[in-house]
Amino acid sequence: MPIDPKDPAAVDALADAYRQLRAEVGRVVVGQEAAVEGLVVALLARGHTLLVGVPGLAKTLLIRTLSDALELSFRRIQFTPDLMPSDITGSEVVEEEPGTGRRAFRFVKGPVFAHVILADEINRTPPKTQAALLEAMQEGHVTAAGQTFDLPKPFFVLATQNPIEQEGTYPLPEAQLDRFMLNLWLDYPPFADEVAIVKGTTSGEAAEIRPVLSADDLGAYQALVRNAPVADHVVEHAVRLASRTRPGRDGAPDFVTQYLSYGAGPRASQYLVLGAKALALLDGRVTPLAADVDRIAVPVLRHRIVTNFNAEAEGVSSVDVIERLVGLGD
Repeated sequence: MPIDPKDPAAVDALADAYRQLRAEVGRVVVGQEAAVEGLVVALLARGHTLLVGVPGLAKTLLIRTLSDALELSFRRIQFTPDLMPSDITGSEVVEEEPGTGRRAFRFVKGPVFAHVILADEINRTPPKTQAALLEAMQEGHVTAAGQTFDLPKPFFVLATQNPIEQEGTYPLPEAQLDRFMLNLWLDYPPFADEVAIVKGTTSGEAAEIRPVLSADDLGAYQALVRNAPVADHVVEHAVRLASRTRPGRDGAPDFVTQYLSYGAGPRASQYLVLGAKALALLDGRVTPLAADVDRIAVPVLRHRIVTNFNAEAEGVSSVDVIERLVGLGD
C-alpha cells in the first residue's frame, strides 16, 4: 500500500521500517551503528555522504548491504588516476541500422545511472572526473550532445576516502566537500565486534538480505522529512551553531577565531535542520529538538570548517572545536 507522507501514521511506519532496516544490515555488518544511522539520515534528507576510514572497515560492504535492504539499484565506481568523465556519465557510440546501413549516434548510460553510487576512493581521480560526478550529484541529470538524461530517484552518492594515503591523490577542495551533507568517519571495531566479524566471515555463507523499503517508499519518507514541522527556536539554534564557526564574525567565540581559518556556510544550517528532522522521525517523533541538531553537528560541520596553524600546533581538531561549540548551548 503506498505511503502517504501527510498521514500521521507514516511517522510510526518510518520508525518501524528503520528498526527492520538496522536488523537486516546487522545480519551482515557487525557494529557501525552510528554510520548506519548517518547513512539513513542522509538518504532521507536527499543528501550525499563522504565516508572516511582506513582499508578493511567494511565501507563497501556496508553500502552494498544498505542498498540491498532498500531494494535500490547499486553501482560501484572504482576511481583511478586514468578514469575519464565519460567513464562515469556515459558516452555516445555509433550504431548502424540493420538493413538500411544508416549510422546514428546513441548515448550509452554510464554507471552513474543507479539509485546508490559508491564512489570508491574519490580522491584518487583527477579534478575533471571528480567534477563530472559532483555536477551530476548537484543537478540530478547528465547532459551529453545537447540532450539531458535524468538520473533515477532517489539518487544517493557515497564517496569513500582513505585518510592515510596522500601519494597520487587529488584531495577534494572545500567548495566540493560542501556538496556532501555528511562526513562520516569509520573507526576500528571494538574487540568483541572484531571477534564476531572474524567468526562470521571465515565460516559459512553470507546472510541473504531481505528488502525492507522500495524506492517509492523511500521517496515518500523523503517527502515526510521535508514536510515535518520544526519550531523556530530549533532553526535558530542550528543557524546560531553554524554562524559561530565563522572566525571574526559577531557571536563567534574567541577559540573559533584562534583555531579556525574558515567556517561553515548557510548550507550547513540547512543540513543541520534536515538532519535533525530525519533523526527525530527515525525516533518516532514528529518534530525535532535542539538536541537533535547537536547530535548531527559533527558529521555536518566536520568537513565545512578549516583549522589553522594554531590548531595544528596545539593538536586541536575540527571535531574538538565543534564539540566545544555544541557545549556552549544557546
